[in-house]
Amino acid sequence: MESGDGPRDDGFRFGNGRLCFTFTATLGDRGAPAPRERLAVPGDLSRWCVEAGLLDEAPPAGPVTLTAARRLREAIDRAAERVRTGGSPDPRDAEILNDWAARPALAPRLDEGGRLGWHQDGAQVRHVLALVARDAVDVLTGPARSRLRRCADPDCEGLFVDVSRPGNRRWCSMNTCGNKAKKAAYRRRHPQSG
Repeated sequence: MESGDGPRDDGFRFGNGRLCFTFTATLGDRGAPAPRERLAVPGDLSRWCVEAGLLDEAPPAGPVTLTAARRLREAIDRAAERVRTGGSPDPRDAEILNDWAARPALAPRLDEGGRLGWHQDGAQVRHVLALVARDAVDVLTGPARSRLRRCADPDCEGLFVDVSRPGNRRWCSMNTCGNKAKKAAYRRRHPQSG
């Protein structure tokens, strides 16, 4: 479903473990003064569906679908933050998630190599959004809810599920934010070498 870890040329970030949080990462640098909108135009949403490995080809998404996708993305982010801090999702956010989760979604399937693939006759971007919402509901209501974290990078603040044994992971990805922090710490310890 996801490949690689970290940003690609298009700026999408994959590899943080959960589809719903890969989707919330389409708004990058949430903690920075100017967050980075990775779904700037409808074509970006279609491209994300393909690059996330959910559709082989994505039909064009229109402006209405893009607006709805951004609303879903932000509802997931807000709901996860509320759950992460011990609360319950706002009813308006829960309504958005439930509405999308109730819609027809892509179906899981085994591909020729025995890997997870996705199928939906006449697949559309809306089928992907339904799958994203279902993943968010699963995370927010299942055992993963106790392991919800925000990235310790103050600019990133990306969501992730901490699957480490001790449960003390700090970064959404060691290949991006964790590596950036390690390099900064090294430069502070060795100012002459940087």
